[in-house]
Amino acid sequence: MKEIKLFCPATIANLSCGFDVLGLCLDNAGDEMIVRKVDQKGVRITKIVGADLPLETEKNVSGVAALAMLETLDELDFGFEIEIYKNIKAGSGIGSSAASSAGAVFGINELLGRPYSRKDLVQFAMQGEKLASGNAHADNVAPALLGAFTLVRSYSPLDIIRIDSPEELYATVVHPQIELKTSDARSVLKQNVSLKSAIMQWGNVGGLVAGLYTKDYDLIGRSLHDEIVEPVRSVLIPGFDQIKQTAYENGALGSGISGSGPSIFALSRGKETAEKIAKAMSDVYEKMNLPYEIHVSKINPDGVRII
Repeated sequence: MKEIKLFCPATIANLSCGFDVLGLCLDNAGDEMIVRKVDQKGVRITKIVGADLPLETEKNVSGVAALAMLETLDELDFGFEIEIYKNIKAGSGIGSSAASSAGAVFGINELLGRPYSRKDLVQFAMQGEKLASGNAHADNVAPALLGAFTLVRSYSPLDIIRIDSPEELYATVVHPQIELKTSDARSVLKQNVSLKSAIMQWGNVGGLVAGLYTKDYDLIGRSLHDEIVEPVRSVLIPGFDQIKQTAYENGALGSGISGSGPSIFALSRGKETAEKIAKAMSDVYEKMNLPYEIHVSKINPDGVRII
């Protein structure tokens, strides 16, 4: 196999209570990527369509992730070219950089005969995230590679748990067309939190994980509460409170900021409810005269896949 074409899915990170440790994989929003084996050594980004991003390997998240992976292998007498077809806007809050990072390492791993497992690939994809945001977080790249929900139990050593999604769970994500850089969204966060807030937050993390395992939709909804990050980040997102309230009024289990924003997500039981929420969210931004994109998606159980 000399060439591979991939679907690199969008993701929702944090999921309210799980800052930097929880994420899920979307099914119908994502980039496409072609990775090919070539005679010239190293990694080259040869084409990017849909976004103004650097072609230089060391300045592109997919290139940095790929190089991190190749550094761990015996020197190869061939190299790789990567073409990226971006459908996820940078700064959208649904894992644009993670899709590129995950796709690059997955594609190269396939062409090499899978020396690494999908879980092993997370550590390399994290280096792309470090370039994008200054922080090597895994809450987007882990679900992009593993599918379903993922929990980062520990970063040192890296310990990731994949959690299957309840069958009827759907995500609705609205992206107001403003860019909010992850690095800027991180800069507003407090470095210390109160014990009271911490106790409430880890109770919700435990509740959300338990809800996913037991398929308890009400428990999932009760646990989608962010005591720490959302209060300071939500002011950066136009119409956030109204969108969130609208989601609840139309049957959402819970709602919050997707990743670092500005996208806002809602989880619901059943496609019909998810689409009703999408219509209501759209109406809010229509009235505000703010351009937006909206996605309704099942939870993707597979992650990055060959197409």
